[in-house]
Amino acid sequence: MLFGLIVACEVAFWVLLGAGLAVRYLLRRRRLGGLLLLAVPLVDLVLLVASVADLRDGGRAEFTHGLAAAYLGFTVAFGHDMVRWADVRFAHRYAGGPPPDRRRRYGRERARYEWRAWGKGAIGWAVACGLLLAGVVVVGDSDRAAALLEWAGRLTFAMVVWLVFWPLACTVFPTRAPLDAQAPHAQAPHARAPHTRGSHPDRVSHGTGEQK
Repeated sequence: MLFGLIVACEVAFWVLLGAGLAVRYLLRRRRLGGLLLLAVPLVDLVLLVASVADLRDGGRAEFTHGLAAAYLGFTVAFGHDMVRWADVRFAHRYAGGPPPDRRRRYGRERARYEWRAWGKGAIGWAVACGLLLAGVVVVGDSDRAAALLEWAGRLTFAMVVWLVFWPLACTVFPTRAPLDAQAPHAQAPHARAPHTRGSHPDRVSHGTGEQK
């Protein structure tokens, strides 16, 4: 049942997001569209309440309880970015907004981008692990809450792998832009004095334009 609720919350997230953007840009009702977008976090609140209520019934914590905590944690960390990602593309397509940034990043810029993304992931990890530990407290028995502790280990391992193969790798071994992506250095054309056929440009008078 809880797994189905997680899927329903994910669907509701995108439905509310799409409805909010459509009302804001297609119907030109920015206030109502903003209210629909503000309702997006309520989906996570529903899932949180359902998870806590399920654990308080005295049952054993299962895989889906840990999945719900992970989903909530990373939604908190990346939910705003997902809304902004959709908003920029919707505004560009239907409201004449600026085009989204699709450029590829290299070198230090790529490393900074990967560190920022990992930092947001670390926030999601912290929120998820906090919810998992809170679930252990609610269950009140480490044996029945073993699935939650296993999820904390999985998320920690995933964050370490992410750290090593993306931010650290891009910092120690920075990527270079391909030659065709580098802007060629434009050279300013040399000004040439006007000349007639058969004459040398250096022999043109600067005052009258007559040949000497």
